[in-house]
Amino acid sequence: MLAKTEERRPQKAGGNKRRHPDEDGGGESKRKECEEGQNSQGERGRMRLDALSVGYFRRVGERLSEGFEDDEERGMFVENVLSEVKGKAALVATDRTGSITLQRLLPLASLEQVAEVMAELGGESGSEFKTVSCDQCGGHVVESAVRQMSRGTDSPQEDSPAATEEEEEESCGVLEAQVLSLGRVVRDNSAEFIRHVHGSHVVRTLLHVLGGCVGPPRTDARPGVKDRSVAPQLTDFEIPTSFWYEMKNLTETLMENVNLSVTDAVASAVFQAMLTVCHRKRTKLCKQLLKRIMEYLTGRSAASGVSPLLVFLKDQASSHLIETIVQLSHKSLLRDIYKNHLKGHLVDLAVHPIANFPVQRLTAATAKHKLFLSLFDELITGVEAILAAGHMGVIVQLAESCAESGEKQSDMVQCLLQAFHCAEPGSRHIHCLPLFMSLVTYEVYYHSETADGNIDTEVPLTSICYHGSRLVQALARFKERSLLLSSLRTLSPADLLTLASDPAGSHVLQALITMSSDKGRGKILKRLEGQYVQMACARLGSRVLEAVWNSASVSQRQNIAQELVPSESQLRSDQFARHVWAKFALSHFVHRRAHWQEIQTGESKKRKLFSDILE
Repeated sequence: MLAKTEERRPQKAGGNKRRHPDEDGGGESKRKECEEGQNSQGERGRMRLDALSVGYFRRVGERLSEGFEDDEERGMFVENVLSEVKGKAALVATDRTGSITLQRLLPLASLEQVAEVMAELGGESGSEFKTVSCDQCGGHVVESAVRQMSRGTDSPQEDSPAATEEEEEESCGVLEAQVLSLGRVVRDNSAEFIRHVHGSHVVRTLLHVLGGCVGPPRTDARPGVKDRSVAPQLTDFEIPTSFWYEMKNLTETLMENVNLSVTDAVASAVFQAMLTVCHRKRTKLCKQLLKRIMEYLTGRSAASGVSPLLVFLKDQASSHLIETIVQLSHKSLLRDIYKNHLKGHLVDLAVHPIANFPVQRLTAATAKHKLFLSLFDELITGVEAILAAGHMGVIVQLAESCAESGEKQSDMVQCLLQAFHCAEPGSRHIHCLPLFMSLVTYEVYYHSETADGNIDTEVPLTSICYHGSRLVQALARFKERSLLLSSLRTLSPADLLTLASDPAGSHVLQALITMSSDKGRGKILKRLEGQYVQMACARLGSRVLEAVWNSASVSQRQNIAQELVPSESQLRSDQFARHVWAKFALSHFVHRRAHWQEIQTGESKKRKLFSDILE
């Protein structure tokens, strides 16, 4: 079943590596030390699965996809496959097909069976964990095995008549011992593990399991580019007492290599995971770690009178770590970071291509503290420079923090009016919405070089951008939003339809309409009359229409229904509009008007009641 290769196949530099958003590449040099461990067999070369074995595990994967009729059938299948794995677990784990199959099989196995696989992967002393964990395929298997601790005694084999509660606890204890063995190996080789592009992922998973919280398996969570900024949802579980002490020991060992967290992007991601887990499960420990890491960062040598933190903020690896520190810091640490290190430098950092991201995190973290007022006063002086640098995320976050804190909102609006050249003369105010959404100045948008603010021709709404949409959504949460609503009411019906059908603009229209008063909403809906059928037949427009409906009064709903009903055949045959027809109960509106009116009135009263309670 085994085939032996005489020499190692070179890995491609751009191979199918597991990447973290914080990685900067360069995985080849960071793999060398763990690859040396893979050559423990000396000149004999590396053993690999032969074609027959690979075919077997491929068929196992296909059978897993088919599912099982009952637990007994599943248990027998898992036991048979693991019997084939026994004696060559490391070879199976480090083969691509075998690795994928094992990752799918381990969640179906009992904890005792998982522990047996881990025991074989680690060897008698556990030293082999390093070799497997630092393998591109084997690391995934180790992660999957460690994650099974989150099941506790909820084993898939619990329905077996031979499985007693004592036996289940014993099997959980066996797996616990293997996890602790892995922890010892990681502590003994911490520098190699946290710098390794594959081994670092095992350390991060180990930290989560020792802390008692796990996210979705990485094999099931392959986010697109737009979703990578979203933190995975963590699930808490009970941990044995031994994990509490092992977590303390592991964090202590990692802190001995804190220097790597600011020079190596892969190691930085490990420290970020450590802080995130401790913040969730071990608050006191997290505060201690934050303090020690900040003492290290601020204690490095730098130019006279310049905080070393300013240097680290502009570095690709350390800036990610500082972002995490800022997000998890308590009020006193945030105050120290700003007053002793960043004060007077925020605008320079905000225009830097890397440092602007930690500035955004700092602005968000201080939104609920008085410290935000100082940050705002400093950043607001450089808004045009920040816009010129193209770092709209800083401006958007500043507006969102204003909305969250309830402070400096009028100053923010006035600053934006000046930045987009629509503050003077006052007649330009009503044109602010298209400018904010497209992020261009008045002269550029309206092709005007005059200063009197008069526009000879109407310019159709175009080029709505993502950050412009987010900016207006933040402004829509301000206490005073009459300026935006006045500008919205100047848009033509065609522009409003464009807004409703645009991926970014639809969120703006929905926010402005749903946050308006009944009177203000009525004025906007008046401008939308004649567009409801087209909105209902559009993918995004139908969602906006549903949101408008949910916030509309009974009389406003009746006006919308009266416009939609004559186009019944078109609406019922459209893939989007048919849902609108059903949700608005338009068949009732046509045939049982009084009953429809009664239902809508009842819903309106409930909505108002809950609104009063929440207020």
